[in-house]
Amino acid sequence: MSHARSEYTDFQSLAPDAFSAVRALSAIAAKAGLDKQLLELIKIRASQINGCAFCLQYHILQAEALGLAEDKINLVAVWREAPQFSPRERAALAWTEALTVLPNGVSDEVFAQANAEFGEKELMYLTSAVAAINTWNRFGAAYRWTPPARQKASAAAS
Repeated sequence: MSHARSEYTDFQSLAPDAFSAVRALSAIAAKAGLDKQLLELIKIRASQINGCAFCLQYHILQAEALGLAEDKINLVAVWREAPQFSPRERAALAWTEALTVLPNGVSDEVFAQANAEFGEKELMYLTSAVAAINTWNRFGAAYRWTPPARQKASAAAS
């Protein structure tokens, strides 16, 4: 069993400027109008790939609070095999995986699919959301932040 090396609140108190910058980046895509449920799906998927227990639990709780269908939350790890996901969600999840696992690069096919579903401007904002969750994952996984309890989700990172 791993133990926390530091906690989420330590990041906020020890490096408030870095914390504020990551938090601001996290908010941009939603402010630009991207669907909040879609954004939670990509945050869940990136957190699964990166092994960040804190972020995974936090974004599952956020997705539930937003009313995201339970089957989508449960099946996001195997989204390619599950019929519940729309073409737009599939494009976002493929884009998220490509940007999260960069050694594989971003294929022309994944780019074309994402660009067709989102267009140039929305895709830039989607990319910012993927970049933000990957940044949070780096902190959460490195410091082994304790996953939030259900009642505390609203006070944690976005």
